[in-house]
Amino acid sequence: MDRTEEDALVYSIGTVSKLLGVSEQTLRLYERRGLILTHKSGGSQRRYSQLDIERLRCIRDAITLHKISIEGIRRIQSMIPCWDYVQCSMEQRSTCPAYNTPEAGCWTYKHRNNACEDLDCRDCRVYHLASDCKKVKSLIHDNAAPASLSTQHGQRRN
Repeated sequence: MDRTEEDALVYSIGTVSKLLGVSEQTLRLYERRGLILTHKSGGSQRRYSQLDIERLRCIRDAITLHKISIEGIRRIQSMIPCWDYVQCSMEQRSTCPAYNTPEAGCWTYKHRNNACEDLDCRDCRVYHLASDCKKVKSLIHDNAAPASLSTQHGQRRN
């Protein structure tokens, strides 16, 4: 595993729990729901990097400050166009659950017969981009189809 110093796996779940002021159960819940990919050591102990902590802060802010539920965060993460970043063909997209199912980030799915099949999602650019709260909106916005400007009686619908 080739990691930068910033992404070194050095923090235990107990340390991260104290740093963020959340319970270890909450961190495990985020992992089960696919909001974060946790590295487990040979002894199955969860290890976190500084990037993981930043991702968790983003998740906590979304929940506590913006009142977005875990399911809401999962839906938002599902809108990040991973297929554009990994350059999946239309044929691969047609069978890809991340492309066809708006339920969670691409890293939560098993990838078969596509460009992601042999990739480690923790190392994937898409997963790292989704960790930056400030970039998530632009990732979705910049890759979205132009909004329809439907009109009714000459007025724009809101």
